[in-house]
Amino acid sequence: MKAAFIRQVGAPSIIEYGELRDPTPGPHDVLVRVGAVAVNPIDTYIRAGIVSMASKFPYVIGCDVAGTVEAVGASVARFQRGDRVWGSNQGLFGRQGTFSELAAIDEKWLYKTPDNLSDEAAAAGALVGLTAHLGLFLHSGLRAGEVVFVNGGGGGVGSAVIQLAKAAGAKVIASAGREETMRLCHDLGADLVVNYQDSHQDDQIRAFAMPHGGLQMWWETQREPSLDRTVSLMAPRGRIVIMAGRQARPEFPIGPFYVKDLRLVGFAMFNATPEEQRTAAEDLNRYATAQKWKPQIGARFPFSQAVAAHELQEANTLQKAGNLFGKIVLTPDA
Repeated sequence: MKAAFIRQVGAPSIIEYGELRDPTPGPHDVLVRVGAVAVNPIDTYIRAGIVSMASKFPYVIGCDVAGTVEAVGASVARFQRGDRVWGSNQGLFGRQGTFSELAAIDEKWLYKTPDNLSDEAAAAGALVGLTAHLGLFLHSGLRAGEVVFVNGGGGGVGSAVIQLAKAAGAKVIASAGREETMRLCHDLGADLVVNYQDSHQDDQIRAFAMPHGGLQMWWETQREPSLDRTVSLMAPRGRIVIMAGRQARPEFPIGPFYVKDLRLVGFAMFNATPEEQRTAAEDLNRYATAQKWKPQIGARFPFSQAVAAHELQEANTLQKAGNLFGKIVLTPDA
């Protein structure tokens, strides 16, 4: 099979595209004919060696996948040949990744793809959709009528948070830095979109949120949060969700934080159990079927251009290029 893989960790340029041996599925594995994959920041951290998970080489890159079942192991109970499936959590903890024509994946990390969701959309929504759902519901207990601020609504996770929070009956404020991205956040359902370059953005947030006592939830997608600012806008007993910024060491306003009875929630999607992720995935499928969750695609590449795809992801994650709304999706070369 053709695959995008690495033989050592390093810069995007170390990614190779070529032939590898077809994977052999074990008794609990599903052999997937890959239709589409997506790039995530964690993929670039693993490839670069910042996160030490690539230990067996050659290492196929990538977490997300969508495709069609080619074969199933003897103990597989939930899938059969011909089923369309999607999933994430590959390329982690010793598992091979997904940027390949075939992938052998334990059935516990896979879910059936709704009929109205393409492979490209399913791959684009995999990791970010699971992350958004786990953070909003499992970790933060979002309730209908609450006010959620998404600091960075244009990215893969941010756009998913907007949609899922709205689907759950919340009121949503999002920030973005470009007119086009602000318009897209509105289209996804945000009740208010502020320009993060506007010095009056916090006044706009307060005017919207204060009739509700402030923000009940702040979802932080940025790598270097300003907790003084965040805490000042929160309602009593609000929740601040952190899921980015591995190297960040911000100042923490302890007094203002605890006198409001606030909660600081940190989590990583890949720490969730298979059962927790499956619960989230089944909910995401229901939202997709009801047209309440539409994963956003910002750029498309073939597998053979995985280097360019990783470069684009790093430009937006690390250099804050701001020229990507939604996910980078790759499909097998023709």
